[in-house]
Amino acid sequence: MKTAVFSARRYDKSMLADANRDAGHELVFFEDRLSAATAPLAAGCEAVCVFVNDSVDAEVLAILATQGTRLVATRSTGYNQIDTAAAAQHGIAVVRVTDYSPYSVAEFAVGLLLAVNRKIARASARTRDGNFDLEGLMGFDLHGKTVGVIGTGKIGAIFARIMLGFGCTVLGYDPYPSAAFEALGARYVPVGELLSRSDVVSLHCPLTEQTRHIVNGDSLARAKRGSVLINTSRGGLIDTEAAIGALKTGQLGGLAIDVYEQEANLFFQDLSSTIICDDVIQRLVSFPNVIVTGHQAFFTVEAIGQIMQTTIASLTAFERGEELVNRVPPA
Repeated sequence: MKTAVFSARRYDKSMLADANRDAGHELVFFEDRLSAATAPLAAGCEAVCVFVNDSVDAEVLAILATQGTRLVATRSTGYNQIDTAAAAQHGIAVVRVTDYSPYSVAEFAVGLLLAVNRKIARASARTRDGNFDLEGLMGFDLHGKTVGVIGTGKIGAIFARIMLGFGCTVLGYDPYPSAAFEALGARYVPVGELLSRSDVVSLHCPLTEQTRHIVNGDSLARAKRGSVLINTSRGGLIDTEAAIGALKTGQLGGLAIDVYEQEANLFFQDLSSTIICDDVIQRLVSFPNVIVTGHQAFFTVEAIGQIMQTTIASLTAFERGEELVNRVPPA
């Protein structure tokens, strides 16, 4: 089946081609993000394969439908970039990757926590310049601290298990509580209590209308003063301006994010020789207690391999008229 693959980086091309070796789909790769301007590139393709920062809104879907596209496959678990209601209206099916190595993201979240708490990036940069002074590098023991986990699905549960291994008390909040999460030794509390008691808060929930800006000025004001916030889920979970304000006052003691609310025009490309006009991201990276990485938490051999295998399997099932086990229901 002829498929247009958007936002295709070198690793996407090689690993998706490997997964497709036996399936034999005709994959057409584009480095461009999918948008109304680039949608015509998919003319004649029955399927398009997209990523987290592609725009698959009603306008784009209308263009794709007139060109013969009948399937949108996103190389991600989240699908907030896709207007699923509009897709259904045009008779376009949507599939995602419902399951890939949850350890990749959970382990990276722990890495971000350690890095921002123990000032690892700053220390490494100093020693490269011959500065071995410890001033300004003091962190705190994680052992004995309280860690709040917002979103206790597979990734959140693994993150909680690791934190319990550090000797932390783990609190969770999720509108759909899990007995498995509690069986780890963690317990659920209202989100207000989680914020007020936690030394560390890590976000592991999807981006929906209900969770957009779940971290905002009000919630940050209720949080424990000096707490550290970690986000490896979606940038829109945090009101970035509110977080900057909390960093300035010391209400937020540290911030480590792998996702950013306005990342679409920044992430997954090399802008090191250009002027970055996003003043918000520039302010964020100016804080000594902030770490920003470029949406790489999922980026392991195991996770990418599984993402590509699942994506190809969905293309094959659609081509054969089989059940789409990873189909996203219409909104």
